[in-house]
Amino acid sequence: MTNRRTVLAAAALALTGLPAAAQEVTLKLHQFLPAQANVPMLILDVWADNVEAASNGRIEVERYPSMQLGGVPPELMDQAIDGVADVVWTVVGYTPGRFPRTEVFELPFMTEDARATSYAYWKLFEEEMGEDFPGVEILGTWVHGPGMFHTADPVENPEDLQGMKIRGGGRLVNAMLERLGAEPIGMPVPAIPEALSKGVIDGTTIPWEVTPAIRVPELVEFHTEFEGPALYNLTFVLAMNEGTYDGLPDDLKQIIDEQSGQAFSIFAGGTQADADGPARQVAVDNGNEIVTISSEQAEAWREAAQPIYDEWIAEMEGKGIDGQALIDRARALMEEYDSSLDTYAPL
Repeated sequence: MTNRRTVLAAAALALTGLPAAAQEVTLKLHQFLPAQANVPMLILDVWADNVEAASNGRIEVERYPSMQLGGVPPELMDQAIDGVADVVWTVVGYTPGRFPRTEVFELPFMTEDARATSYAYWKLFEEEMGEDFPGVEILGTWVHGPGMFHTADPVENPEDLQGMKIRGGGRLVNAMLERLGAEPIGMPVPAIPEALSKGVIDGTTIPWEVTPAIRVPELVEFHTEFEGPALYNLTFVLAMNEGTYDGLPDDLKQIIDEQSGQAFSIFAGGTQADADGPARQVAVDNGNEIVTISSEQAEAWREAAQPIYDEWIAEMEGKGIDGQALIDRARALMEEYDSSLDTYAPL
């Protein structure tokens, strides 16, 4: 990793013709996946490398994968707020109910395209989610590709979940699992392999892209994916300690801003979704069985999910939030997305 950053920095200096600048700021970036997983390699490292190159070496981003700074994944947001880390990448739903507005993108069968959803997520964050994240500067908001089932036994119909212990991807998909007769089990992604191997769970909900990194194709035989809208999505944020951000010189703050925001969020969501294909092929090569639920067959699943919408809207009303308005706005923004907005790229 160090050699890679050195080469990128040298290339950036050669292109700009500027002399090397002394390092002024070191940012500790903390997250829960192994360094070789897709999100660290294809998204977080790109962001960090871009920041280092654009700052002409004045910012160094130290990367700490697999919770190397201590703690457990649900603590990452508070680690950013408390300054244990300067920047964190985390699953918003690891602290259920704490960031209620982001759940609009986690409703079952709400989303279909990760780039469009990540764009809508950023726009909606700018419009009305900022107050939900005190103590941090949000640098990126995105979702993964379609969430789906990976199970020891085949799942083709809602009834197949009866009695199964399934690791749920988030609070709302857990609610649907429970409604369908499954027992939802909450745990962060790194805990899935051990839980599967020991039979603590019969399956998990997770997108394709992360499955090779946590050996899911080796631990289950069946995978159930959906045509059309996804079974579910999880929402992510890249968050920076507010004091660290505010303390940056204006020109370095501008670099952070330029390498973050809407274009980065679209890039992150799209890149994560693009990694689904190669990960799916791992399961195919392993001889696993992939069940594909057609849009028509998924109607029964969508009907089962509808009460989750009604309950969520009622919950939001109790918090003084217009849930239906959030759903309507999120859908409108996803429709508004255009591929010309996908402009972020490695420097």
